[in-house]
Amino acid sequence: MRNASDKRNRIRWESPEWKGRRNAMTSIAFIGLGVMGLPMAVNLKRRGHEVTGVVRPGRAHAGALEAGLAVTDDLPRAVSGADVVITMLPDTPDVRSALTDAVPHLRAGALVIDMSTIDPTATREIRARIVPESVGMLDAPVSGGEAGAVDGVLSIMVGGSKEHFSAALPVFEAMGRTIVHVGPIGAGQVVKAANQLIVAGNIQMVAEAVAFLDAQGADLPAALDVIGGGLAGSTVLERKRPAFLGRSYRPGFRLALHAKDLGIVQDTAAAAGLSLPLTAAVTQLVRALVARGDGHLDHAALLKLTEELNGRGV
Repeated sequence: MRNASDKRNRIRWESPEWKGRRNAMTSIAFIGLGVMGLPMAVNLKRRGHEVTGVVRPGRAHAGALEAGLAVTDDLPRAVSGADVVITMLPDTPDVRSALTDAVPHLRAGALVIDMSTIDPTATREIRARIVPESVGMLDAPVSGGEAGAVDGVLSIMVGGSKEHFSAALPVFEAMGRTIVHVGPIGAGQVVKAANQLIVAGNIQMVAEAVAFLDAQGADLPAALDVIGGGLAGSTVLERKRPAFLGRSYRPGFRLALHAKDLGIVQDTAAAAGLSLPLTAAVTQLVRALVARGDGHLDHAALLKLTEELNGRGV
């Protein structure tokens, strides 16, 4: 039955009527204007899309107005006229709640794009139980942090049908540089989970390298220069260099969110019967920082804990 439904849905999206709709998709309701969501919405507006931010009154609301976005706290009204509804929210319950409230007001042919980082199983359940087949859906989590969101150069890993991906490409191109269709619904979240474990592991190893270099009296900026130019160079080393050198942990991506993401990795791995020992170790370090009250800091604060463990805290 599901295969037959998928085929009917594909035929609708390949029809001239639906192709015309997706080529004209410019009206976007954007739910979640936080550190990442606000610059993403601003970039959509700059590319000529009609964007309405859905946000409660407060600091995020004021920031969206200051950025020149149209904003509302009336979710049903915002999504009812939208061609595309984007969610960029902290966690699975937030996405589930927002889409449960939004779906009854969506018109047939609208496209839901969840750009949050949530559990892959939950993504598939939301598609099966909440978002009807008359509405398209993609999961499209991002990587690149606040800087990537501001500059519009995010990596976007997209799960869902190829037809929906094709329809959404002009939207993605306003926010990202590396945009890849990685498989069926939920696949984007699987790839993002893998991304997050690599990032956390990389940050921790760079933090340990910095502690090692400092303990040996090396010229840290010079050392990072030469390391960055070799095989050990990485985006993490390049982007987090100011934080490592200045021990400045203003949040670009908060530890609390990374802890949540690593929890997704562990739960998904456990369900598949996988053993990921290094992932478990870095997850415990991140959770330790969150548990002691540092969850609001940038994930580069893994250096802070590493130095304190070695009696070298600043």
